[in-house]
Parts: sequence; structure tokens; C-alpha cells
Amino acid sequence: MRFGTKTIHAGVEPDPSTGAIMTPIFQTSTYVQAAPGDHKGYEYSRTHNPTRTALQKALAALENGTHGLCFASGMASIDAVVKLLKPGDEVVSTNDLYGGTYRLFTKIYEGFGVKFRFVDMTDPANVAAAITPATKLIWTETPTNPMLNIIDIGAMAALAKKSNALLAVDNTFASPYLQTPLDLGADIVMHSVTKYLGGHSDVVMGALVVKDAQLAERLAFIQNSSGATPGPQDCFLVLRGLKTLHLRMQRHCENGQAIAEFLVAHPKVDKLYWPGLPTHRNHDVAKRQMRGFGGMISFTLKGDRMADALKVLAGTKLFSLAESLGGVESLLGHPASMTHASIPRDERVKSGLADTLIRLSVGLEDKEDLIEDLRQALG
Repeated sequence: MRFGTKTIHAGVEPDPSTGAIMTPIFQTSTYVQAAPGDHKGYEYSRTHNPTRTALQKALAALENGTHGLCFASGMASIDAVVKLLKPGDEVVSTNDLYGGTYRLFTKIYEGFGVKFRFVDMTDPANVAAAITPATKLIWTETPTNPMLNIIDIGAMAALAKKSNALLAVDNTFASPYLQTPLDLGADIVMHSVTKYLGGHSDVVMGALVVKDAQLAERLAFIQNSSGATPGPQDCFLVLRGLKTLHLRMQRHCENGQAIAEFLVAHPKVDKLYWPGLPTHRNHDVAKRQMRGFGGMISFTLKGDRMADALKVLAGTKLFSLAESLGGVESLLGHPASMTHASIPRDERVKSGLADTLIRLSVGLEDKEDLIEDLRQALG
């Protein structure tokens, strides 16, 4: 089954009681049992819910996995992965990392005795040097947030296998339409479902997808025990969003390319970060492991003046200033003060995240209107 067909049909069957083509919203907390332990596969909705089951099956199919697990947020899904570890274990991660992930790692789990090492993962040698016998998890994003670095998933998988560690890949920026990390050797794929998978800025959710049944069982135990599960209404919304994922991602990629080409030629733009440009330092890796380059773009302005960046942020009419990404509408943000404010400034600057960096989530509007909006804001 090809990807577009899977987005519409994977995990979904007509409701057997009514024939409804859309998976119903099973808005229930519990399920009647014929006798103790004699039930129809559902006992309590924290553990299982039919609407969530359909979504988990769909996500597993899109990522070419076998088991999907949904959580109340992207952070809850990351939290579940770190709960696989114990005090004394070590994690190697990228130095260009979503601020919420960095905060969870350093402000929560370091206090529980888990050690984190942050390195430039675009060079696998840096990762190899950071691995110790205590390393149990390699955590990466690709493309990274917000510098749009591309990390070689296959190389990370080889290092993880050699060191007997798990490899988890945050695939939020790409979506399974653009890359499938499990096919490249990853053990766990994570998504902030809030973003491209939901696609309409109306739901908050996270997900994990794996191939290994034993690993899935461990994560499902954490999912149920910790209880950070999404409600059926949210699952229904994401199931609906998935049905247009392939169409939306095509348009995100087309618009992203048009805007990247406009910005890279603009006299006021200094540095532009988009992996589809041949000048991007990881372009060759991106071409090898991705099927397109997406709608996320970051850039800085010449002169490096905060006032100029703030003027652009305040000057757009179609691009809305907001956190999040991956919706049908175009957004722009200031990572240093918004999504990545929890990372110390010195650490941000070392990874290339300047105070003047602007991040775009290019939506589905007509590209000509989006370019004109940026033209007038830059002017």
C-alpha cells in the first residue's frame, strides 16, 4: 500500500455496528464486562480506547512500524522514552535540540541521576567520542529545531547498535511523508503529533512508533502506568488530519522551496537554513535519507540587530507570531525568546542559534501571497 493510500485507510475500518466510514469518538471512561476479565478487549480508557487504537495503528503503518503509542503531548511521549532508563544511565543527544526536550532532560531527569551529553551530531565522530559503556540511549532530531541541521540516521543507528544503545529519532519536522527513520535503523520514532500529523493547530498530542514487540510492551506499560494518554476527541481529530497528510506535505514542500529561494536572494538576509538548498551543509545527507525538504525555514538578518528581527516579527500580515508549527496556516517565531528560551544563551549561541534568528513554519497559502508578505515585512 502506497503512502497516500495509507494515510486514508491504514488502521481504519468501518464501524461494525453502524457501518460509519469514520472511526467513532468512543467518549467513554470504562467498558461493561460480562464477567470479571471477560471483556471485548477494553476495560478502561486510560489503558485502551477504540478511537486511540485506530490512530495508533494508522501511525504505526505510516512509519513502517508495528506498534504505535499515543500520548497527551509530544513531551509526554519523550518522557516515556526516558523512563526506560535508570539512574547512572547516559544519553547522547544533539546540541541543536528543541528547548522543551532540553528542559526535560536537564531540569527533570538529570535530577534523577541520568546523565546527558550534547554534541554536534552532524559529525558522527562527535557522537562516537561521547558514547561510554553507560550510554543507553542516543536521542536525535532531524531536521533539527531550529537550525535545520540534518543528522545521518543510518550512521547514528550503526553507533547505537555497536554500543548496545537505543536510537530514538524525533521525526516531527519531517513527518513520515518525508522520511521513515525505522527503515534507516532507528529503534523509536517520536512525533509531536500536534504539528504536521494533526496539521490544523487544533490538538496537542505525541506519539511513539517502534518495530520491536518487547520494546513496545515496555513503552505501553509506561503509557498506562503514567497515564499521559490522549482523549478520544483528540484522536479523532488526528485521524481526520492524517487523511490529507500527503497532500498537505506536498504543498508545504512546494511553498517552502519557493520561500527559501526568495529569502536566500534577499539583500537583507544573512544566513538561511533549509536543507533543500545545495548550499546547506548537510544537503547531501538530506537528499539521501529524505524524500523532500519540508516547510520549516530559519534565517538571520544582516547586521545582526535584534531591532531589525523584531521589526520583521511584528510586520507580517499572513505569517502569525506564535509557537508551534506544521499547521495549514503560516507561522513565524523567535526561538531565542519563545521555543528555546529554556536553553542557556551560551549553549544556544554555541549551536548557532543567534538572538536574531527567525523560524518560519510555511503553511498552505498561495506562495505568491506569502512571499509578498515577507517582502513587505523585510522592507
